[in-house]
Amino acid sequence: MNAKPLNPRSPDWDIDSMFTDRWSPRALASDPLSNREVRTLFEAARWAPSCYNEQPWLFVYATAPEQRQKLAACLAAKNQTWAGHAPLLMFILARRHFQKTGKENRHAPYDAGAAWMALALQARKLGLYAHAMAGFNLQKAYEVLGVSPEEFLVMAAIAVGRKTEDSGLPDDLRAMESPNSRKPHAEVATPVFPVVTPP
Repeated sequence: MNAKPLNPRSPDWDIDSMFTDRWSPRALASDPLSNREVRTLFEAARWAPSCYNEQPWLFVYATAPEQRQKLAACLAAKNQTWAGHAPLLMFILARRHFQKTGKENRHAPYDAGAAWMALALQARKLGLYAHAMAGFNLQKAYEVLGVSPEEFLVMAAIAVGRKTEDSGLPDDLRAMESPNSRKPHAEVATPVFPVVTPP
């Protein structure tokens, strides 16, 4: 009997495999990451593009168990069941205003998303997986992180670690533990003018 392929994703067009190889498992081993691995992740994020090179993102992270638990306590209960075991837990924030002018930076969330993607792709290059989460208590996150909601927008929580088969995940989460698919091209990209096909 043939084993199920680790990643059954098949792109419609020829793209680099790093895009289909990146996905968000919940079964992460608790084995600690090296200092070099952690710094490499944030170095990749540091080189993400941003409006006026503002680099408005801020990653607030924890690797020590007691500090990770403080961050994990901000997560939704279902996310706590798995993300609390990850060896690297963090929140990504976006500065609401340009540091040089003080004006509102409406591009900050877009730029922070670019930094997250850089980190996620670098994680795969290191044999790691990064899983971003929207399920957390926003007010508690501000309190635990000690940042002002007027200055920062707390965007997402992120867990990073190595995938493991010995996950201990509950049945409902274990059933979701596989790479997912994507919408068709027509639903995510469209020409500005209708394309006229010659008769």
